[in-house]
Amino acid sequence: MDAKFTVRIPATSANMGPGFDCLGIALDIWNSVQVIDGQAGVSISGQGRNELPTNATNLVDKSFARIFEEMGIPKPPVHIRCENRIHLARGLGSSSAALVGGLVAGNEYAGNPFGDDDLLKLATEMEGHPDNVSPALLGGMQIGIYEEDEVVTASVPFPDDLSVILFIPDYCMPTNRARNLLTDKVSRSDAVYNIGRAALLIHAMMTGDLNYLKYATQDKLHQPARESIFYPMKNVIRAAMNSGAVGSFLSGAGSTILALATERLYTIGYEMADAGAKSGIEGEIVITKPSAIGAHVV
Repeated sequence: MDAKFTVRIPATSANMGPGFDCLGIALDIWNSVQVIDGQAGVSISGQGRNELPTNATNLVDKSFARIFEEMGIPKPPVHIRCENRIHLARGLGSSSAALVGGLVAGNEYAGNPFGDDDLLKLATEMEGHPDNVSPALLGGMQIGIYEEDEVVTASVPFPDDLSVILFIPDYCMPTNRARNLLTDKVSRSDAVYNIGRAALLIHAMMTGDLNYLKYATQDKLHQPARESIFYPMKNVIRAAMNSGAVGSFLSGAGSTILALATERLYTIGYEMADAGAKSGIEGEIVITKPSAIGAHVV
Protein backbone atom coordinates (compact mmCIF):
# COMPACT_ATOMS: atom_id res chain seq x y z
CA MET A 1 0.00 0.00 0.00
CA ASP A 2 1.27 3.47 -0.86
CA ALA A 3 0.82 6.40 1.47
CA LYS A 4 -1.88 8.81 0.38
CA PHE A 5 -0.03 11.60 2.21
CA THR A 6 2.12 12.22 5.27
CA VAL A 7 1.74 14.79 8.06
CA ARG A 8 4.79 15.92 10.08
CA ILE A 9 4.25 17.28 13.60
CA PRO A 10 6.90 18.89 15.85
CA ALA A 11 7.69 18.19 19.46
CA THR A 12 6.84 21.04 21.81
CA SER A 13 7.95 22.37 25.16
CA ALA A 14 5.25 23.99 27.27
CA ASN A 15 5.36 26.44 30.18
CA MET A 16 8.93 27.59 29.41
CA GLY A 17 9.42 28.25 33.09
CA PRO A 18 6.93 30.93 34.20
CA GLY A 19 4.33 30.56 31.42
CA PHE A 20 2.30 27.80 33.05
CA ASP A 21 -0.40 26.49 30.66
CA CYS A 22 -0.04 29.49 28.33
CA LEU A 23 3.44 29.49 26.69
CA GLY A 24 4.96 26.87 24.42
CA ILE A 25 7.52 26.46 21.67
CA ALA A 26 7.89 24.01 18.78
CA LEU A 27 11.11 21.99 18.52
CA ASP A 28 12.89 20.50 15.52
CA ILE A 29 12.00 16.90 16.48
CA TRP A 30 9.26 15.31 14.41
CA ASN A 31 6.61 12.63 14.44
CA SER A 32 5.01 11.64 11.17
CA VAL A 33 1.57 10.26 10.37
CA GLN A 34 0.98 8.49 7.07
CA VAL A 35 -2.57 7.97 5.86
CA ILE A 36 -3.06 4.95 3.61
CA ASP A 37 -6.26 3.97 1.85
CA GLY A 38 -7.33 0.44 2.67
CA GLN A 39 -7.85 -1.68 5.75
CA ALA A 40 -8.51 0.36 8.90
CA GLY A 41 -5.98 0.21 11.70
CA VAL A 42 -2.93 1.84 13.26
CA SER A 43 0.72 0.80 13.13
CA ILE A 44 3.50 2.42 15.14
CA SER A 45 7.28 2.55 14.84
CA GLY A 46 9.78 4.39 17.01
CA GLN A 47 8.85 5.79 20.40
CA GLY A 48 5.89 4.07 22.05
CA ARG A 49 5.73 1.20 19.58
CA ASN A 50 5.31 -1.31 22.42
CA GLU A 51 3.13 0.92 24.60
CA LEU A 52 0.61 2.80 22.47
CA PRO A 53 -2.67 1.20 21.32
CA THR A 54 -3.12 0.26 17.68
CA ASN A 55 -6.91 0.36 17.64
CA ALA A 56 -9.59 3.07 17.69
CA THR A 57 -8.43 4.24 21.15
CA ASN A 58 -5.15 5.48 19.66
CA LEU A 59 -5.04 9.27 20.02
CA VAL A 60 -4.07 9.88 16.39
CA ASP A 61 -6.95 7.70 15.19
CA LYS A 62 -9.40 9.36 17.61
CA SER A 63 -8.49 12.87 16.46
CA PHE A 64 -8.56 11.79 12.81
CA ALA A 65 -12.10 10.51 13.42
CA ARG A 66 -13.05 13.77 15.17
CA ILE A 67 -12.88 15.65 11.87
CA PHE A 68 -15.53 13.43 10.35
CA GLU A 69 -17.66 13.59 13.50
CA GLU A 70 -17.64 17.37 13.16
CA MET A 71 -18.74 16.97 9.53
CA GLY A 72 -21.46 14.50 10.49
CA ILE A 73 -20.19 11.74 8.19
CA PRO A 74 -18.62 8.32 8.85
CA LYS A 75 -14.88 8.05 9.26
CA PRO A 76 -13.31 6.55 6.09
CA PRO A 77 -11.54 3.16 6.35
CA VAL A 78 -7.88 4.15 6.34
CA HIS A 79 -4.70 2.77 7.83
CA ILE A 80 -2.69 5.23 9.93
CA ARG A 81 1.05 4.62 10.15
CA CYS A 82 2.80 6.54 12.95
CA GLU A 83 6.56 7.07 13.05
CA ASN A 84 7.37 8.58 16.44
CA ARG A 85 10.56 10.38 17.37
CA ILE A 86 9.02 12.29 20.31
CA HIS A 87 9.56 10.53 23.65
CA LEU A 88 6.43 9.65 25.62
CA ALA A 89 5.69 11.08 29.09
CA ARG A 90 8.78 13.29 29.03
CA GLY A 91 7.23 16.76 28.69
CA LEU A 92 7.86 17.05 24.94
CA GLY A 93 4.26 17.20 23.73
CA SER A 94 3.81 13.63 22.48
CA SER A 95 0.05 13.66 23.16
CA SER A 96 -0.37 17.07 21.52
CA ALA A 97 1.57 15.86 18.48
CA ALA A 98 -0.79 12.88 18.26
CA LEU A 99 -3.87 15.10 18.55
CA VAL A 100 -2.67 17.67 16.06
CA GLY A 101 -1.35 15.02 13.67
CA GLY A 102 -4.68 13.22 13.59
CA LEU A 103 -6.67 16.42 13.14
CA VAL A 104 -4.46 17.75 10.33
CA ALA A 105 -4.50 14.33 8.63
CA GLY A 106 -8.28 14.05 8.90
CA ASN A 107 -8.72 17.58 7.61
CA GLU A 108 -6.43 16.91 4.65
CA TYR A 109 -8.22 13.68 3.80
CA ALA A 110 -11.58 15.46 3.95
CA GLY A 111 -10.44 18.21 1.58
CA ASN A 112 -9.49 20.81 4.22
CA PRO A 113 -12.95 21.96 5.32
CA PHE A 114 -11.50 23.44 8.53
CA GLY A 115 -9.00 26.26 8.94
CA ASP A 116 -6.21 26.53 11.51
CA ASP A 117 -8.49 28.37 13.96
CA ASP A 118 -10.99 25.50 13.81
CA LEU A 119 -8.30 22.87 14.24
CA LEU A 120 -6.75 24.76 17.14
CA LYS A 121 -10.11 24.98 18.89
CA LEU A 122 -10.71 21.25 18.45
CA ALA A 123 -7.20 20.40 19.65
CA THR A 124 -7.55 22.64 22.70
CA GLU A 125 -10.90 21.09 23.60
CA MET A 126 -9.36 17.62 23.41
CA GLU A 127 -6.13 18.52 25.23
CA GLY A 128 -7.59 20.93 27.79
CA HIS A 129 -5.19 23.85 27.28
CA PRO A 130 -3.41 25.43 24.31
CA ASP A 131 0.22 25.65 25.43
CA ASN A 132 1.35 22.51 23.58
CA VAL A 133 -1.19 22.21 20.77
CA SER A 134 -0.76 25.78 19.50
CA PRO A 135 2.99 25.49 18.72
CA ALA A 136 2.46 21.92 17.46
CA LEU A 137 -0.08 23.22 14.94
CA LEU A 138 1.28 26.69 14.18
CA GLY A 139 5.01 26.36 14.90
CA GLY A 140 7.30 28.81 16.66
CA MET A 141 6.77 30.18 20.14
CA GLN A 142 3.13 30.76 20.97
CA ILE A 143 1.15 32.52 23.69
CA GLY A 144 -2.17 30.73 24.07
CA ILE A 145 -5.18 31.52 26.21
CA TYR A 146 -8.52 29.74 26.45
CA GLU A 147 -11.61 31.85 27.25
CA GLU A 148 -14.78 29.77 27.48
CA ASP A 149 -15.07 28.43 23.91
CA GLU A 150 -12.55 30.79 22.31
CA VAL A 151 -8.84 30.12 21.83
CA VAL A 152 -6.60 33.15 21.31
CA THR A 153 -2.97 32.74 20.25
CA ALA A 154 -0.14 35.12 19.45
CA SER A 155 3.21 34.24 17.92
CA VAL A 156 6.44 35.39 19.58
CA PRO A 157 9.58 35.78 17.42
CA PHE A 158 12.80 34.27 18.73
CA PRO A 159 16.49 34.74 17.80
CA ASP A 160 17.78 32.65 14.89
CA ASP A 161 20.92 31.66 16.78
CA LEU A 162 19.04 30.18 19.73
CA SER A 163 19.64 26.45 20.28
CA VAL A 164 17.99 23.93 22.58
CA ILE A 165 19.69 21.28 24.71
CA LEU A 166 17.43 18.56 26.11
CA PHE A 167 18.28 16.22 28.95
CA ILE A 168 15.70 13.45 28.51
CA PRO A 169 15.77 11.18 31.57
CA ASP A 170 15.00 7.49 31.49
CA TYR A 171 12.46 8.43 34.17
CA CYS A 172 8.85 9.04 33.05
CA MET A 173 6.62 11.73 34.56
CA PRO A 174 3.01 11.13 33.46
CA THR A 175 1.27 14.48 33.00
CA ASN A 176 -1.70 13.62 35.22
CA ARG A 177 0.56 12.68 38.11
CA ALA A 178 2.64 15.83 37.72
CA ARG A 179 -0.49 18.02 37.49
CA ASN A 180 -2.08 16.45 40.57
CA LEU A 181 0.84 17.72 42.65
CA LEU A 182 -0.23 21.33 42.06
CA THR A 183 -2.42 23.21 44.53
CA ASP A 184 -5.53 25.16 43.52
CA LYS A 185 -4.34 28.33 45.26
CA VAL A 186 -1.12 30.33 44.94
CA SER A 187 0.14 33.27 46.94
CA ARG A 188 0.01 36.78 45.52
CA SER A 189 3.79 37.03 45.75
CA ASP A 190 4.24 33.86 43.70
CA ALA A 191 1.73 35.08 41.12
CA VAL A 192 3.59 38.41 40.80
CA TYR A 193 6.91 36.53 40.58
CA ASN A 194 5.67 34.55 37.57
CA ILE A 195 3.83 37.40 35.85
CA GLY A 196 6.99 39.51 35.82
CA ARG A 197 9.16 36.69 34.54
CA ALA A 198 6.70 35.65 31.83
CA ALA A 199 6.63 39.25 30.58
CA LEU A 200 10.43 39.40 30.70
CA LEU A 201 10.64 36.12 28.77
CA ILE A 202 8.56 37.56 25.91
CA HIS A 203 10.74 40.71 25.89
CA ALA A 204 13.96 38.69 25.79
CA MET A 205 12.77 36.56 22.88
CA MET A 206 11.44 39.49 20.87
CA THR A 207 14.49 41.71 21.34
CA GLY A 208 17.16 39.00 21.34
CA ASP A 209 18.52 40.26 24.65
CA LEU A 210 19.08 36.79 26.06
CA ASN A 211 20.82 37.99 29.20
CA TYR A 212 17.35 38.38 30.71
CA LEU A 213 16.60 34.66 30.35
CA LYS A 214 18.52 33.69 33.49
CA TYR A 215 15.68 35.38 35.39
CA ALA A 216 12.88 34.99 32.84
CA THR A 217 12.89 31.18 32.87
CA GLN A 218 12.41 30.94 36.65
CA ASP A 219 9.13 29.70 38.11
CA LYS A 220 7.23 29.32 41.39
CA LEU A 221 3.87 27.98 40.16
CA HIS A 222 4.66 24.42 39.11
CA GLN A 223 8.35 23.47 39.21
CA PRO A 224 8.76 23.52 43.02
CA ALA A 225 5.86 21.08 43.44
CA ARG A 226 7.12 18.80 40.68
CA GLU A 227 10.58 18.79 42.20
CA SER A 228 9.06 16.78 45.07
CA ILE A 229 8.88 13.72 42.78
CA PHE A 230 11.84 14.70 40.59
CA TYR A 231 14.48 16.08 42.94
CA PRO A 232 17.36 16.00 40.36
CA MET A 233 15.60 18.80 38.44
CA LYS A 234 17.23 21.63 40.39
CA ASN A 235 20.70 20.09 40.05
CA VAL A 236 20.37 19.64 36.26
CA ILE A 237 19.07 23.20 35.79
CA ARG A 238 21.92 24.57 37.91
CA ALA A 239 24.46 22.57 35.89
CA ALA A 240 23.03 23.97 32.64
CA MET A 241 23.22 27.56 33.86
CA ASN A 242 26.70 27.17 35.33
CA SER A 243 28.07 25.74 32.07
CA GLY A 244 26.81 28.46 29.73
CA ALA A 245 23.07 28.15 29.18
CA VAL A 246 21.16 31.44 29.03
CA GLY A 247 18.03 29.83 30.51
CA SER A 248 16.78 26.45 31.69
CA PHE A 249 13.51 24.94 32.89
CA LEU A 250 11.41 21.81 33.24
CA SER A 251 9.89 21.04 29.85
CA GLY A 252 6.13 20.76 30.19
CA ALA A 253 5.25 18.48 33.09
CA GLY A 254 8.68 16.80 32.82
CA SER A 255 10.79 14.87 33.12
CA THR A 256 12.87 16.51 30.36
CA ILE A 257 15.00 19.49 31.34
CA LEU A 258 15.44 22.06 28.57
CA ALA A 259 18.29 24.55 28.31
CA LEU A 260 18.58 27.49 25.91
CA ALA A 261 21.98 28.54 24.61
CA THR A 262 23.86 30.06 21.67
CA GLU A 263 27.23 28.38 22.29
CA ARG A 264 28.96 25.60 24.26
CA LEU A 265 26.03 23.30 23.42
CA TYR A 266 27.84 19.99 23.91
CA THR A 267 29.53 21.18 27.10
CA ILE A 268 26.15 22.19 28.52
CA GLY A 269 24.68 18.84 27.52
CA TYR A 270 27.54 16.93 29.12
CA GLU A 271 27.21 18.87 32.36
CA MET A 272 23.44 18.35 32.46
CA ALA A 273 23.83 14.60 31.95
CA ASP A 274 26.59 14.46 34.55
CA ALA A 275 24.44 16.30 37.10
CA GLY A 276 21.59 13.90 36.38
CA ALA A 277 23.81 10.86 36.81
CA LYS A 278 25.22 12.20 40.09
CA SER A 279 21.62 12.67 41.26
CA GLY A 280 20.74 9.09 40.36
CA ILE A 281 19.02 9.74 36.99
CA GLU A 282 20.42 8.52 33.69
CA GLY A 283 19.22 9.96 30.40
CA GLU A 284 20.15 11.09 26.92
CA ILE A 285 21.13 14.48 25.53
CA VAL A 286 19.47 15.83 22.37
CA ILE A 287 20.65 19.08 20.78
CA THR A 288 18.17 20.77 18.48
CA LYS A 289 16.61 24.14 17.59
CA PRO A 290 13.21 25.76 17.94
CA SER A 291 11.08 25.16 14.85
CA ALA A 292 9.31 28.05 13.16
CA ILE A 293 7.17 25.50 11.30
CA GLY A 294 4.27 23.58 12.81
CA ALA A 295 2.33 20.58 11.55
CA HIS A 296 2.25 20.30 7.77
CA VAL A 297 1.43 17.90 4.97
CA VAL A 298 4.30 16.57 2.85
